[in-house]
Amino acid sequence: MKLATINDGTRDGQLAVVSRDLKTAQLADGIASTLQRALDDWKFIAPQLQQLYQEVNGGRGRRSFDFDPRQCMAPLPRAYQWADGSAYVNHVELVRKARKAALPASFWDEPLMYQGGSDDFLGPCADIELFHEEWGIDFEAEVAVITDDVAMGATADQAHQQIRLLMLANDVSLRNLIPDELAKGFGFVQAKPATSFSPVAVTPDELGDAWKGGKLHLSLRSTWNGKLVGQPHAGVDMVFNFPQLIAHLTKTRNVRAGSIIGSGTVSNKDAKRGYSCIAEKRCLEMIDGGAPVTPFMAFGDTIRIEMLDGDGKSVFGAIEQAVKRAETRKPR
Repeated sequence: MKLATINDGTRDGQLAVVSRDLKTAQLADGIASTLQRALDDWKFIAPQLQQLYQEVNGGRGRRSFDFDPRQCMAPLPRAYQWADGSAYVNHVELVRKARKAALPASFWDEPLMYQGGSDDFLGPCADIELFHEEWGIDFEAEVAVITDDVAMGATADQAHQQIRLLMLANDVSLRNLIPDELAKGFGFVQAKPATSFSPVAVTPDELGDAWKGGKLHLSLRSTWNGKLVGQPHAGVDMVFNFPQLIAHLTKTRNVRAGSIIGSGTVSNKDAKRGYSCIAEKRCLEMIDGGAPVTPFMAFGDTIRIEMLDGDGKSVFGAIEQAVKRAETRKPR
């Protein structure tokens, strides 16, 4: 089934069930008011949502309305945890190669992961508001999963069983702030503003054969200012699948229902597939020509991130955002 969160002016919005073709929806207020509420009691609530999903798909929803992604918040507008991995080692290898730095052998055996801010996610059509272009604004097209409870020390097989939903992410990076932050030896903070997510989150069973081996086997399209710049295949060159990423996270902690785990920038070794972030394009330019040519995003730029199924239909709906200059707000 496909689930969305409609913006009703509250922090967590209202949970809605969305039709398979993304044309109609119905609020699930009689079942669960929010997606987090559904995740907290998934075994009891999911069958009821599934029944409503069947009704909406069959045109039998008594309170159905036209689905508009512009009315959506992120499926989870705020979450208990957002941990982003780097499952596509090709991306890391390119970045390090551009800096003429060797890739440690351990990167092939254990995933990189950082803990991101999870208290303020952006909806799929929300503007990316920032104060300065000079920060090096970059999009990052990713796949993400939402989990149920996963116990500390879980194996990858156990983690696989606790994946409840999948969605797309735009994990915005401020590239020119990253070096100074990493030099301090304590990870990202300011270089990682709010992450955006697709209009709908989708249960694994809805994906059919495209979901296998803990990977999503479809191409992820990124269109920058109306130009298609990348369509790497998310199931290719993914060194660590989602169960492995989750198991890595649970080495020293429990992972609770409503946690989001990202794949990191989707990247293929085949450069003809294009790129899912500008930094990767710039790295290739440095490797081939000695200096980057492609600029980072500017105010007024747009980004569209979408995944199509085998029939060319949108699976999660599209992330469609514009970069805007943020207004300086005086403290109250």
